[in-house]
Amino acid sequence: MKRINQTKISSLLILTSLVLVIALSGCGGSAPKVDWEFKVSGAVDKPLTLSFNDLVDMPQVDLTDIDMEKSTGEDEVTSWSGVPVDEIFKSAGASSDYVTITALAADGYAIEISKDELQGAIVALKDKGEWIAEVTPDKGPIRLVCPQTPANRWVFQLQEITVNK
Repeated sequence: MKRINQTKISSLLILTSLVLVIALSGCGGSAPKVDWEFKVSGAVDKPLTLSFNDLVDMPQVDLTDIDMEKSTGEDEVTSWSGVPVDEIFKSAGASSDYVTITALAADGYAIEISKDELQGAIVALKDKGEWIAEVTPDKGPIRLVCPQTPANRWVFQLQEITVNK
């Protein structure tokens, strides 16, 4: 009788483990494999080069119900997840009295953004809970999202932020 109970218990544990593995694999929790680097330079103590995986491992925040004011097409309300720019600046030892940043995209597009416009900004890795690298690879894998400014001032395929005094 003991042997039957041990067999049943072992079978139940194996079945439970299998169900748990299958359930967790459907959660989409793991980040995609992405070969991307992002730099922070300028008025910083420690210039940084962060890989996509480095960004994934940093503290993340969610921005919900963000009004994405577009220069073309319909505006939309959306949600983003990523690393707070302030957290990245802290890691780089950015000067607290910086005035602007220059954000550079992979295609050479560059824009100057004021410190005020960067309030609450993130380097986004997810759009509406989905990895940008997977759902819009031509606009990713990361994006500078600044909720205090219209979306036409945000930068997709962000490659570098230069901190300016």
